[in-house]
Order: sequence, then C-alpha cells, then structure tokens
Amino acid sequence: MRSLIKYHIKFMAGISLVCLFAACNDFLDREPLSQITPDAYLNEESQLAAYAVNLYPGMFVSGLDFFQSDNHTDNMASSYGYDNRYVPGEWKTGQTGGSWSFSTIYSCNYFLERVLPVWNAGKISGNTENINHYVGEMYFLRAFEYFKKYQEFGDFPIIRQVLLDQRDPLLEASKRYPRNEVARFIISDLDSAIMLLKPVSPDGKNLRVSAYVAQLVKSRVALFEATWLKYFKNTPFVPNGPGWPGKEKDYNASYQFPSGSIESEIDYFLTEAMAAAQAVADYVPLVENNGILQQSEADAANPYYDIYCAVDLSGFAEVLLWRQYNKGLGITHNITVGMQEAGFGAGLTRGMVDGFLMANGLPIYDPSSGYAGDDYISDVRKERDGRLRLFLKEPYQINVIWPSPEGTHATPVELIPTITHSDPIRRYSTGYAIRKGASFNGDQGGNGTNFTGVPIFRAAEAYLNYMEACYEKNGTLDAKARGYWTALRNRARMDADFDKTIAATDMNREKVNDWGVYSAGQEIDVTLYNIRRERRCELMAEGLRYMDLRRWRAMDQIVTTPYHIEGFKLWGPIKDWYNTGADGSSILIYGLDNDRSNVSSPERSMYLRPYEILSKSLVLDGYKWTMAHYLSPIAIQNFLNTTEDNDPTRSPIYQNPGWPLTANQGAADL
Repeated sequence: MRSLIKYHIKFMAGISLVCLFAACNDFLDREPLSQITPDAYLNEESQLAAYAVNLYPGMFVSGLDFFQSDNHTDNMASSYGYDNRYVPGEWKTGQTGGSWSFSTIYSCNYFLERVLPVWNAGKISGNTENINHYVGEMYFLRAFEYFKKYQEFGDFPIIRQVLLDQRDPLLEASKRYPRNEVARFIISDLDSAIMLLKPVSPDGKNLRVSAYVAQLVKSRVALFEATWLKYFKNTPFVPNGPGWPGKEKDYNASYQFPSGSIESEIDYFLTEAMAAAQAVADYVPLVENNGILQQSEADAANPYYDIYCAVDLSGFAEVLLWRQYNKGLGITHNITVGMQEAGFGAGLTRGMVDGFLMANGLPIYDPSSGYAGDDYISDVRKERDGRLRLFLKEPYQINVIWPSPEGTHATPVELIPTITHSDPIRRYSTGYAIRKGASFNGDQGGNGTNFTGVPIFRAAEAYLNYMEACYEKNGTLDAKARGYWTALRNRARMDADFDKTIAATDMNREKVNDWGVYSAGQEIDVTLYNIRRERRCELMAEGLRYMDLRRWRAMDQIVTTPYHIEGFKLWGPIKDWYNTGADGSSILIYGLDNDRSNVSSPERSMYLRPYEILSKSLVLDGYKWTMAHYLSPIAIQNFLNTTEDNDPTRSPIYQNPGWPLTANQGAADL
C-alpha cells in the first residue's frame, strides 16, 4: 500500500515541473509561472502537447541501447560478460527495486482523468484534430507502459484513475489481473489511440506516435499474448493453469476467460494481431534495398542501409517513429563511434550469422547452397542474404567515406577484430561485428552537431507479425502472408521462393544454433520455424529477440541441455591474424587456469567462446535456464507495503511462479 501512496505523492509534487515544460509556448500570453496550478492547466492544445511529450524520455529503447538490446540472447553477446538469468540461482528476488512501479501510469491517468471531461464538453481550445491526437497519444503511452510491465510480470494491476490516498482503494488497486485481461486492457487503450491519432503526428515522426504506430504495437501485443497462452498452456504461467498463483487469491479464484476458454482466447488475440498488422502492412511500403554497401563517394546511397544511420529519417516511409539526436537539443549519442569499431563490445553470435540463408534461398548446409565456409569473415559474407552482406562487417572495409576534422573518434578502415583488447568497449566479443547503425560520415565519429537518427518502429515488423499470426491461427499462409513474405525476401535481395527454403531446411541442423527452433522444449514445424528465422534476420539488433524468445517459450531446452555462445571460427586460418607479437608470435593466450587467458581454448571449440575463457566463469559449461526466469520476481517490499502485519502471504499481491517471498534467494525449479 505504501508503494502506491509514494507514487501518488510524488506524482502530485511533479505536476509543477510539467507546467514548466508547457510554459515555453506563447510565454508572454501566459500567467506567471509561480501562479500556474493543475487547475489552470491542460485547458488548451499546447498544454496537452507539452504534457504528453514530457512522458517520452525513457519510454522507448533508443540510442546505442537500441542496437545492443539483443545482447544476452542467442543473437548477440557482450564483452562485458554474461547475464545472470542464464545461471540458475544467481538471479535473486530483491528486497526493493525492480519495475513494479506506477509513476508513468499515474501520469497518464492524471491526464485522462483531468482532460476527458473537459474534452468531451468541447472546452479545450485549439485545433480539434490536434487535440484529439494528443488525447490519443496519452492512451497510447499508457498502453505502451503497461505492455512493458506485462512482459516482465504477466499478471498486473489495472489502474485507470488517480487513486485516493486511502487504505482500502490502494489495497484494491494492488490486486493483479490475469495477464490476458491486462493484454485486453492494453488493446482497448490502443483502440482508443487508433481512433484519435493522425496517420502522421502534428509534430512529425521524429517526436510523436501516430495511428500506424498504435496499430503496429497492437499487433505486437496481441501476438505476444496469443503465443504466450499457446506455448505456456497447462503451466502456472497462464490463468487457471496448474499451480497458477493467482488462483490462491480469492479475487481470482473463480476466474473464467472472457471468450470461454484458453483456446478461444488464443484465437481472439491472433485475429486481433492479424487485423492490426494488416492495417500497417497494406499501406506502408518497405524501403528499397539496392544492394550497395557504400565504399566510395562514387557508390550510390542505399536507402535500406540508411534507415539506421541517416541524420533525418522523416523521408523513409517504413520508419513509423524515430528519435532525433542533435547537440542543440542536448541529445547526443556515440552509436557510430561504437559501430565503426567493436560495437561497444556487442557482437553477433555464430548462431545468428549461420541462421542467414544464401542469396539463392538455401541454408548454408545444403549441398547446393554454394556456401564458401567460415574460415574467413569474407567467406561468410559471400553470396549470402543481402541483410548479412550489409550488416556484418569485414576487415579492411571502408568505414568513413566522407572524412571530417570533427571525426576524432572515427575508425576509417575496419580493423582485424580486437578480440583480446583489455578494454571491453573496444573488444570484439565474438569476432563478428555488426554494421547496422554505423554512418559513413566522419562527422558521426566525433563531436558533430547533428547525430544519426534511430528508428524506433518500422513497418517491416507488421509484415512479420501478420505472417506469424496467420500461420499460428490457420496452420497455413494466406495470400497476404505470402505476399508480405515475398516482399521481405525481395527487399533482402535473395530468392523469394520461401517454399524452396522450407523444403531444404534440416531442423536437426538448425536447432544447433537457433533457440527459435523450440517451443516448450519441442521442435516446431519447419514452416513456422522459417517464419521465425525471417523475423530473426530482419529484426537483428533491434531489441525484439528476447521478447520473442519468451513468448515462444524457446528456452526450455537449455534447462537440461546447456547452450554455448560462440563467435567466429578463431581456431582456423583466422588465428594467424593474431601473430602480432614483437617476434611475430601469437598474442592469443588460452587455458582455464591461466588468469592471463584472453581467448577460449581450441579444445573447447574451434569457435571463439567469449564466456568460456577463465575457470571462474559461471557459464563455463554453457547457458542454463530455469522456468521461473520467463517472468521477473516482484521485490519483497511491495508485499510488505500492502499488508498490515509484515506477512507477505497476506498481501493482495502474489509472487510469480517459482520465485520466493524471501529476499536474496534465487528461483525454485518448476
């Protein structure tokens, strides 16, 4: 209870700060700042706009984090080390902290509670369409914040209003709704947003969401819940599943699915996902990929490459929302500085690289594929899916075409991967470095004024969401799904005949390096796998992989069979790159008991294993999983805040499956 009171008080104290943001518009026509109060606020268009945009910071993953947020999956690995979620027992329930928080939700609720009555009465001054857009924006922001909470915790309180500072209302508000009800609430908010938002926001795509963004997120939410319910059916992770902790609370004890059954609920969400995805994919085209990776001023620009590194992304139709960076705005980043070198320690895994097909549509292991092998990175890139050729770096490629005196931190020519560097920022974690996000403009390698924009939402995801939802719902692909898939393959500059790919796919080969082969510990069918493969390749390094792995329940198999993160083939001809000692000797040092070791031993694998260099590594024997880790634990203080006798079992909140009600303990096996 005290945690909710705390957010209530903090929120009211912060209203005056929001007023300050609004005051920059029409300053001379406004009351003195000291006299602005909540009662005199949110009565006209610019105030609504200012309030909404003040909630954007931190709402979306952006900046360098955007291109690194696939770290700690089977796609990418970090030179800063492994994540404890792959070490059962090391991820522990906290006493305090975590994301069980409501401040942004309170801010959204305050706006809606304050504005809706005035808006419905027609008493807000300004452009009607813009006012509608800003109201829709708040529905979207509340939905997106809820989506983040729901991904992490599943069941979650649904709070629609600013709460009174009273015990009973706050206790009631602490009750967790079943996860599918939270998903329905999110979709309801997104439906409201879709009705009110413009196709393009009044302030452009670099600042605010649009109706297309809301449709895309709706498809993402619906697909998430549909696949979660399907693959976690008959477990404690879904309402009414055996051992579902919500059943222990009287307010959820008699819960029934609104559609009548879990199967009907799955079908409902898949239907919603298809409709929302189609609303974007039918109207927003993909950006062209001309296949060119610029290496000189004479080379034509590639629009597909540039959606990740242009300064201004407003002209790319596929980009539905992007973030602008500019020194004058006080918002900068070091994306290109990192991507021109080691990606700030984030590298692609062997599994990610091997998952890309050949340009002829065949897997690399097919005898007719023409695969050149992986002795060198140049061989790996030959005749591959155009996305790999664009976004996997190769030594001696040109990184800077347009030099600049401001590019003081630029790396003009791609390095031999510095896999032994002592500084993790400059260490290539896997040997495979990503180029996505790297500009060829030297200004971006230093202290320039205009920095590259970052795409937050792309229409390509809608194509992928429709394909997957269609197949999950119907067991086959309809004409639209086939058309979307063809468009993605054509844009990747590879053979568009995905049926040929499906026929050539060997699941025994694929499961070695792709967790997406599995759901609930079982191999999925070959068509669904290739839909997932397409998604993996198109959305590489865009922060959606861990989300997908969780909703697919794609990590059960590493509960019993550990997975080894690997990079490039170090112990082949590539090892000679590192004969750079003073006498021409190798700088590679290995051996688990040698505290000077800087690479993994060839006895462990021919491929670099970045987390298996020293004996003290807790993932020396590979990544492992425990079922509880599909959801996050709720910190113990939240239980104590909602009970009078410090007995967490008497709180209206319940802990997630497998997690204890005692701080500093790991999850139990399920």
